[in-house]
This record gives sequence, C-alpha cells and structure tokens, in this order.
Amino acid sequence: MDAEENLKSRKFTSKKFGKNFTWGVSVAAYQIEGAHDLHDKKPSIWDTFTSKKGVIHQDHHAKKSCDFYHNYEEDILLLKKMNIPNFRFSLSWSRILPDGIGQISESGIAYYNRIIDFCLKNEITPWVTLYHWDLPQALEDKGGWTNRAIVSWFEYYTTVCAEHFGDRVKNWMILNEPMVFTGAGYFLGVHAPGKKGLSNFLPAVHHATLCQALGGRIIRKLVTNAFIGTTFSCSYITPINKKYKNVQAAKRVDAMLNRLFIEPSLGMDYPYKTVPILKKIQKYMLPSDVENMIFDFDFIGIQNYTREVVKHSYFVPYLGVKIVEAPKRNVDTTLMNWEVYPKSIYKMIKKFNAYEGVNKIFITENGAAFKDAVIDGKVNDVERRNFFINYLQQVYKAKKKGLKIDGYFVWTLMDNFEWAEGYHPRFGLIHVDFKTQKRTVKESGKWFSKFLKPD
Repeated sequence: MDAEENLKSRKFTSKKFGKNFTWGVSVAAYQIEGAHDLHDKKPSIWDTFTSKKGVIHQDHHAKKSCDFYHNYEEDILLLKKMNIPNFRFSLSWSRILPDGIGQISESGIAYYNRIIDFCLKNEITPWVTLYHWDLPQALEDKGGWTNRAIVSWFEYYTTVCAEHFGDRVKNWMILNEPMVFTGAGYFLGVHAPGKKGLSNFLPAVHHATLCQALGGRIIRKLVTNAFIGTTFSCSYITPINKKYKNVQAAKRVDAMLNRLFIEPSLGMDYPYKTVPILKKIQKYMLPSDVENMIFDFDFIGIQNYTREVVKHSYFVPYLGVKIVEAPKRNVDTTLMNWEVYPKSIYKMIKKFNAYEGVNKIFITENGAAFKDAVIDGKVNDVERRNFFINYLQQVYKAKKKGLKIDGYFVWTLMDNFEWAEGYHPRFGLIHVDFKTQKRTVKESGKWFSKFLKPD
C-alpha cells in the first residue's frame, strides 16, 4: 500500500503502535528562541559563527528566528491543539550561565521554568536536551570541546539544570548528535565554532564522550525518577557496489557516523579496529577514562533522515571514502539533497537493537525539508506528509517484528534556523513567516494531528 492509498484508508493511525508508544516533536533552543542578547544572555558559539560573512546561507542569523522566547505560550498551545503530547526542547547554556560557569542567570532560569510550567499546565510532557550545540562563547575562548576542562564545566552546567528543573522534568537527553557537532564544528569547520583538523576533532570527540556519561550520572544522582537518554545522528550506509574496497569503505563510514559514540557508552571503547586513525585519540585519554565513558542509559535516541551511498577513494585522507551524492544517483531527494529512503529508519532501529545494553530506543528526530509556500492561507505539503507516512510505516514494521522502538519525535514543530543552511530549508509541521512571525499549520501538521487522534 503506497502513501496515498494509506492516507485514504485512514487505517494507519497512532493506535497501531499501542498505548505506551510515545509521540512528540523536537526543537532546539538556538534554532527557535531568538532574544539572542536579552536579559543576561551572552553569545554562544553560534552567535559568533553567524556573525561571520559567508559561512551561513545568505548570511542568515538567529538573532530573532521564531522568537519562541516571547511566543512560547502560543506555540505550546498549538502543540496542544495538534494533539502532540510530548515536547522535546533544549536549554541554552549561555542563557542559564552567561559565562559558561560561575554566576547563574535568574532570568534564564525563570524563562525555562515558565516553559516547563506552561507545558505541564497544558498536559504536555517536557523532554529536555541539555546540549544542542550552542556552547557559550566564553568557554570556546578557552578551547571549548578541545579543552579537557569542559568535563568540569559540563558537570557544573548539568548540576545547575538538574537542581532547578529536575523537580518537574523527568525526561532528559544529555547530548544532541555529538558526531555532528564534533565533526562539522571541529573537523570540517562548516558549523560553529569553525575549527578544522584531526587535532581538534579527536579531543572534542573524547571530551564529548566523557560528558555524555558524566551528564547521565549527575541527572541520575540529582533527579528522582529520571528517565535518561542521549541522542545519536545515524544514517544507513551502503557501498555503491559489492567490490571489496567499497564494502570496507562503507564499514569505516558506518563506524564513524553510527558507532563512534554509542559503543564507548556501552563499555566497548572506540571502534579502533575499523578506523585505525582513531587510535590517535588515546593521546587525550587518562587510565580511568574507559570506565568513565560508560553509562547505562534508560534509552537511546536515534535521529535518522536518510541513507548514504559510499565508495572507496584514495584521495580522501584518514577514511579513504567518498560519498556518492544523492542527486547524482537519480533518486528522490529533499531540499537538503538527502535521499528519501524510508527503509533507512528501519535499518537503524535494527542496528541499535543489536547492541546488548541498549534498554529502550526512541526516534528523537525524523523529518524532511521541501519547498513550502503559503497559498490562500494553506501550505499543501503533500511530499512531507507522504514522507512521514512512509517512514512511520517502517517504524511500525520494526515494532511488529518485535524490535525495541518506544517512541517517535518529529523534527520539527516549526520552520526555524537550520544552521549553515539558514532559513532556506523548512522542516516544520508549522510554517513560520519570519517577518511577521505568523504561524500556519501545514497540511502535514494537520495530518499528524489526525494521525495522533484519529476520528
């Protein structure tokens, strides 16, 4: 049954997944909040990065973005109206601790208390992400994720958040996609803070791994009945053909993109055998680190959008791999030039199920950017609606086969600032006019609302 037939049948609803399946949407502080310097807030690395010419699409920035800082009540009420019972959002480190450490901002704490309280008042469960990429610039000036001192900085930040919000917030995610913020920010230089090279990437990876586990231990200690996870970006990796060199290339990419952070948390250490260059990370390790990288998470969040097809390349350093871009393969793509490949989400659920020690699995991000236009007050985003149907069918397939899969969060609630791509790609269930701040629920949002609470 294809997506359109499934839609017409109205038989594919959230009820199929069972009463205990968790449904929600995800957002990130820097991408939606705006109010970049209001009250006590000081710059994050993304405030600094977006001030540079030529690094962001059309020099866009997030100084105002969706202005969620002022519009949070309207947006949370839209959540309620759309039958969305769980709201994943992140905390801005530099809004809570303007200098990264030291003085706590009463205004920042009060702001997040208002969001949490308003969610609970409207019977929406908050799921908090501690770190979604917006490191305080004051800490980056000291080396950021490349400085081992970040372990103690993160310990302090996590403690502050747990002590101020843990009485009401029980669902916590420690890091968002550490492979992305270390790889894009500290190796490729295309994300904040714009650093490049192995000498930045490897210490950033290791310190993020330590913080991932440490954050879990702190929340466990300080928050009663906490439900603790962390999130990983993951893509199904396939070789362009079955030639040995290409198959091995795919294994190396899989190790870097999908295994690098989950395996240390499970006590398996880094995947040195598959990617020998990772042995250089040992330069930054202390004898106790292997043990300190381990934490028994209550759940793992996997964030999947697409698959990647790869081939061996002698000309790419360290990995010897080249990605075969989707537009060159004559496949359906999103506005991000990512292949629409629904089977990828099933493959990744299956992959993470194979690990002993993974307790529960949630899809904490899945979504798509397409060209959206408001016409006569509507956004008829059929492609996005069909994307969700087809990917959710694969999630349901995993559940039917008995794989661990306990929830699904859409990326994202509303159009927002999409990092290096600025405001060009729109992922939201809700269209945002960034000039007027007018919200328009898209047809995909209306479909999701009905899917969650069918007639």
